Amino acid sequence: MKLYFKPGACSLSPHIVLREAGLPFELVKVDTKAGLTAGGEDFKRINPKGYVPTLQIDEGQVLTEGVAIVQYLADRKPEAQLAPRSGSLERYRLIEWLNYIATELHKGTPPPNAPQEVKDTVREQRLVKYGWVAEQLASRQFLLGERFTVADAYLFTVLTWSKTRGIELAKWPALKAYFDRIAARPAVKEALAAEG
Repeated sequence: MKLYFKPGACSLSPHIVLREAGLPFELVKVDTKAGLTAGGEDFKRINPKGYVPTLQIDEGQVLTEGVAIVQYLADRKPEAQLAPRSGSLERYRLIEWLNYIATELHKGTPPPNAPQEVKDTVREQRLVKYGWVAEQLASRQFLLGERFTVADAYLFTVLTWSKTRGIELAKWPALKAYFDRIAARPAVKEALAAEG
């Protein structure tokens, strides 16, 4: 498999999952602005959407969208227990978290040229959402309880952007402790080091 990634982007989530699962893969860095891979390939020929993450799987098939990619990877190595069994209520809880992270925490960042009042409004909305997530984590180690899942890899990735969005995780001790716990995982350290 090949994971097309951009340092600091949401492709960190499947990168962490690949390492947690112990699946063999190759990392391919992408300059999304130039539309080229580190090897000079036209990235739009690989993923016409032009963004990461992109996972090239068997026979050259390509899978896009982080939420789909991380579930695919978890299902490739079920013994790693990175996702609950397909069809179980717990799996739907995982999907619930992945969708919340994708739609409420990941997307919706205003462009740099947006008026300041728009940026301030979005930041205030994020503070409420981060507070809700912190409440959920007050009584558990990970999003689904006591086991790390692909949802934790995704939430960790989004939380790495907090400072640049003017959000200090220390405001929520449970969220800060969660972030530090995930950051200390060997697979997470390896992924961060590999991406620079």
